[in-house]
Amino acid sequence: MRADNSLRKNFRPRVLIIAEAANPEWVSVPLVGWSLANALRAVADVHIVTQVRNRRAFHRVGLIEGKDFTAIDSEKVAKPLWRMAELLRGGAGKGWTTTAAIKAIAYYFFEWLLWQQFGGSIKAGEYDIVHRVTPLSPTTPSLIASKCRRAKVPFVLGPLNGGVSWPKGFEYARWQEKEWLSYIRSAYKLMPGYRSTLQSASALIIGSTDTLAKIPMRHRSKCVYLPENGIDIRRFNRRASLYEGGAIRACFVGRLVPYKGPDMLLEAAAPLIRDGRLELDIFGDGPLMPQLRRLVDQENLSSHITLHGWVDHSDLQALMCRSQLFTFPSIREFGGGVVLEAMALGLVPVVVDYAGPGDLVDSNTGFKVPVGTRKEIIKAFRELLVSVASKPGEIQRLGMQARATVHDLFTWEKKATQVHQVYSWVSGHRSGKPTPLSSKKGVL
Repeated sequence: MRADNSLRKNFRPRVLIIAEAANPEWVSVPLVGWSLANALRAVADVHIVTQVRNRRAFHRVGLIEGKDFTAIDSEKVAKPLWRMAELLRGGAGKGWTTTAAIKAIAYYFFEWLLWQQFGGSIKAGEYDIVHRVTPLSPTTPSLIASKCRRAKVPFVLGPLNGGVSWPKGFEYARWQEKEWLSYIRSAYKLMPGYRSTLQSASALIIGSTDTLAKIPMRHRSKCVYLPENGIDIRRFNRRASLYEGGAIRACFVGRLVPYKGPDMLLEAAAPLIRDGRLELDIFGDGPLMPQLRRLVDQENLSSHITLHGWVDHSDLQALMCRSQLFTFPSIREFGGGVVLEAMALGLVPVVVDYAGPGDLVDSNTGFKVPVGTRKEIIKAFRELLVSVASKPGEIQRLGMQARATVHDLFTWEKKATQVHQVYSWVSGHRSGKPTPLSSKKGVL
């Protein structure tokens, strides 16, 4: 969002943050929940409500229970449902749609307990705003949204992200990820509270254009674009190596599964690797590792490609910084946090123009290829890599711009300021809706 002179910077609202999943020691959604909720403490008087499993981590970073946060114990419902989700999802890291559906049931109980404890305070006007940060899923209703509306307390929802459709031609990847429930995913609209959540929310913070497309048109006027992921520049503070001639170095980070596309990347890059124009590091592990090893041997690529397997996150940043390109042909990323992390280091992203990465990368910061079939993506990636190798001078300029963009817009501190604009809007302290990050999001 751009700066707005109508913003009253001295407005410091009292905000009840609902972050059921928020943990500074975990990754993915819990880390996003924690990072945003914690950053908002700089711009608002915040009290965070989280689930009891996060209590000890909150204590370890110095927050005081009762003053800074409240941990709600919903384990008698959450724990058995979590175990059910683990049984039904089909393996670690799979069946996300099934997991989200079951967690939504547990979340009803969490909110019921939350209202028992905070409903009186909300109705008494002790909070200016109630903001649900997590769950991030747009399919998880909030039963207290309508109660906040009746109490005349603005309810902010988001960032909302998820539910990215599977592109045509990747049914095999869909089945390998055990995403059977995704065929009937739209059934979430029948869940209790779904319609009233959208109707009652004062603002919907939308994490991707894909998620926006699923919001009914009658609610678009209260949607504000803000990607879910951010960067902690204290953690991502290194800089990628400058290109000094010779082979360009690229890297991939992620699970080695079909929808992430490491096999597509290897096939696309093979001619350049074989010719010594490209060196490739693949960080991650998964079921595709044996196939990748066979391909490396068959194509005689071992001298210029390294399959590292899993690497400790604390070591990953330094290893990524040896590269100039971040090559990531994933065809189903909700947020694309790893793309932002690469950009923060000054790597130039090369991604598929679909969902999260497609929103984060533009012609000033990296390269995108159109989403298509597996064959089409491989062809487009290969042609793009050949083009980049023929004019490597572009890499340094784009890498510097990618890093600058992250520092200008995507640090957690900047995102807290952006959310503060939303708070000012719903509270009547600014005249107009906050402006989207770019003209591409002008549909909001």
